Amino acid sequence: MTARPDPDPSESPADGVPGTRPSERSSSEAAPGTAGAPPVLQLLDQAVGALGGRPREGQQQMASAVAQAIEHREHLLVQAGTGTGKSLGYLVPAVRHAVLADERVVVSTATLALQRQVMTRDLPLVAQAVTPSLPREPQIALLKGWHNYVCAQKVAGGYPQDEPGTLFDAAFGEAPGAADHPGGEADRDGAGTLGRQVVRLREWAQETATGDRDDCVPGVSDRAWRQVSVTAMECLGPRCPMIEECFPEQARARAREADVVVTNHAMLGIAAGGSPGVLPEHEVLVVDEAHELAERVTAQATVELSAVSIEQAARLARRHGGVLTTDLDAAGQGLGAVLAGLPEGRLRGGLPADVAMAVDAVRDAARGLMTALRPEGGTPDPAAGGGLKLATSAVLALFEIAERMGGDAAQDGRDVLWCARGEQHGRPGATRLHGAPLAVSGLVRSHLLTGRTAVLTSATLALGGSFLPLARAVGLDPEELRGDADEAPPARAAAPPDPQAVRPWRGLDVGSPFDYPRSAILYVAKHLSTPGRGGTATDQLDEIEALVRAAGGATLGLFSSRRGAEAATEAMRERLPFPVLCQGDDQLPTLVRAFQEDEPTCLFGTLSLWQGVDVPGPACRLVLIDRIPFPRPDDPVRSARAESVDSAGGNGFMAVSATHAALLLAQGSGRLVRSDTDRGVVAVLDPRLATARYGAFLTRSMPPFWTTTDPAVARGALTRLAGAARAGVADAAPAVPGP
Repeated sequence: MTARPDPDPSESPADGVPGTRPSERSSSEAAPGTAGAPPVLQLLDQAVGALGGRPREGQQQMASAVAQAIEHREHLLVQAGTGTGKSLGYLVPAVRHAVLADERVVVSTATLALQRQVMTRDLPLVAQAVTPSLPREPQIALLKGWHNYVCAQKVAGGYPQDEPGTLFDAAFGEAPGAADHPGGEADRDGAGTLGRQVVRLREWAQETATGDRDDCVPGVSDRAWRQVSVTAMECLGPRCPMIEECFPEQARARAREADVVVTNHAMLGIAAGGSPGVLPEHEVLVVDEAHELAERVTAQATVELSAVSIEQAARLARRHGGVLTTDLDAAGQGLGAVLAGLPEGRLRGGLPADVAMAVDAVRDAARGLMTALRPEGGTPDPAAGGGLKLATSAVLALFEIAERMGGDAAQDGRDVLWCARGEQHGRPGATRLHGAPLAVSGLVRSHLLTGRTAVLTSATLALGGSFLPLARAVGLDPEELRGDADEAPPARAAAPPDPQAVRPWRGLDVGSPFDYPRSAILYVAKHLSTPGRGGTATDQLDEIEALVRAAGGATLGLFSSRRGAEAATEAMRERLPFPVLCQGDDQLPTLVRAFQEDEPTCLFGTLSLWQGVDVPGPACRLVLIDRIPFPRPDDPVRSARAESVDSAGGNGFMAVSATHAALLLAQGSGRLVRSDTDRGVVAVLDPRLATARYGAFLTRSMPPFWTTTDPAVARGALTRLAGAARAGVADAAPAVPGP
């Protein structure tokens, strides 16, 4: 098995990545048959054995279904609960198909953290285990965003030093990957530490073989990393004097030669936005953590415009392009003036007339500035091209954003526009215009699913017991759903594919090996008052105190707002003898580690804790959820989507708000049982889960816990589990009371 480094989102031409393998077939040719090939379950057994695991029925069912979907060219949505081992469930058939059919498979994860796990642990082990049974060794590669690699030209001095607060900081919020690379000392301690980190990065750049940020240990802050990296738009491309040493170009080349390429949803978002060339040609797409795909594509397609971002682009143009920016300066001031009087919130019907005129002025000024920045003769001096490219890319981004905000999509409702002001990403912010697509289903269908087979998997795909909400969000038509009794499409050898042909899809829930009804209790505090928007009520704080006392600490508190989490933390620190940590006290990985290592410790927080926190064992025996996590009523995109459903004759509340809440409840409640010995209680302090008509839809989205509304039963179970933990027999203690 050969581990192939990492490619990225770059300026690849939209018509695809050149340089595919000579043996690679076009998508219009039938893949060779696999007669005589080792069965997928045999290969799965080899992989599981190599990992020291044991056979799991759900994993076997999943692997067989993935192999069948690929063979018959149909899409598959497969829900694989915690403990199934879904990574092997899709990686084994993916590797098998890629080698036997000589067709590339792209695997995408929602986060760089899971991407690292798949690339550095799961996939290499699978490839090594199955290679003896395959005709050749699988080739694998990692594909990341351009900014995740050190730029050799920038390290060599080919770019000017970044100014604090660049256009991309202001226009797009925190740096790409900031959640995966938490800020370090330089973000807190200032220029001295920043300088030391940059010096270390420059030294590391001379010795690294990959240039991958993840290979730089210990890590550095985002501010330091920006001093040695560029975005795809800022890259000099083929004109760069150091193109032969370019780490992202090398990584992309490796991806074009690989059988299986591991990437992330940010890359899929770029491809869905109309730049498919950021991915190598592929016939099969596997999307892990697929419940996040639509939101990640939406985030990638969301843009922002403000007087601050305009001023920063103008400053770059003056400094590095040597041009006058009089028109852009005036346009920026004009936009700032009209935005100052614009109320916050959604702009129904597009931009008001005065704002539209101001945005058009920005667009026209940016267009003129792009012409002025074009070097005489058309070819810039490579030695001085870095600064000019920074300026050009900033002005181009500004032009594209302004053109989109004043375009037809914004006026006819296909784009949602809104005005926001105040703090942004923890920093004071000016008044800003935002734009996001009303729906991304068409983008996903057209650019990610058409012409290939897609396998979408997650522990939470069937919301309310149905795959239809997720399927609609990614562009799969309910009319194309194939039931179990329907005849499967013909196999590959018998049916050369039409790249534009509509492919059927089906949903499969392979369950979980965990015995949820015996392992955990879902307690709904039916006696409490309905949570209001004013914060955490007194009766809710009393309930939290009683439950946490009974549990002996060991509580993960999931709150729908930072204010709620902080209020509960402050109150519990006064009332309880246990340490209570709150998101924001320190870096999130540090807080989770402290929570895991000290059993009485409690951890309260917001959205980042609802997904991805994995703390098996007695350190987490109570998961508190303060309220049903409906989106805010003033959320511009979700409110627009709900209204669109209503206008089409549907139920916007159920299609948007309830579906959003169901997904978060499924993810949040899934934090409790992470192994087959975990026991505990999920406590939802919102009576609507038991009393409202939509409550059944929400609970059907959660694991099938034993359910009660009796607080004495919940406290009794927690007291029993805490006592068993103190006695050292936590694994043997039942969560559910006996008959």
